[in-house]
Amino acid sequence: MVAPAPAPRRPTARVLPAAPARAALTMLALTALLYVIEIVDQLSGSALERNGIEPLEIDGLDGVLWAPLLHGDWAHLTGNTLPFLVFGFLAMAGGIGRFFGVTAVIWLVGGLGVWLTGGDETRHIGASGVIFGWLAFLLVRGFFARSLRQIALAVVLFALWGGLLFGVLPGQPGISWQAHLFGALAGLLAARLVAGGRPNRPSPIAAP
Repeated sequence: MVAPAPAPRRPTARVLPAAPARAALTMLALTALLYVIEIVDQLSGSALERNGIEPLEIDGLDGVLWAPLLHGDWAHLTGNTLPFLVFGFLAMAGGIGRFFGVTAVIWLVGGLGVWLTGGDETRHIGASGVIFGWLAFLLVRGFFARSLRQIALAVVLFALWGGLLFGVLPGQPGISWQAHLFGALAGLLAARLVAGGRPNRPSPIAAP
């Protein structure tokens, strides 16, 4: 007799992190880092903000690395805090290593998109590009992973936060729609890279 083996739950199909307390602490630590950086920036007379992305300037290319850590003021940072915590926590469902891999794709690809298209005489800072990337990742990963639970979560997230996606459109003065747009596109790419494989079929086990 041949019986199928029970399929283990795949990390790509999780909705919540396997270790939620550790994931929550990680996000709190990352958020605290943003606040510490803003304190230093305020004390330095906003000197750190000069390290943002300056499009098509070679000297501004290293801003791709630093821009998501920097904010224009406290209102900018506090406005990003809740979605940063929520989306980052949910993006850890596949494990901490996969989370940092997804974040790296969003961070670098999104930042390079801003550097290429951000406009002359501008400087781009803020974590919103990473936030948009996480949101896009969470909205589509269930379709790539064929996970009904992740799709259900995506529906809830879209109902609660879908209005943010209008931020990818140009027209709001002082808002880097390029960071939002390319962050979201990078999130789609990350979802395809991470969760794009077909579910593994259970292998048959021959019973005596």
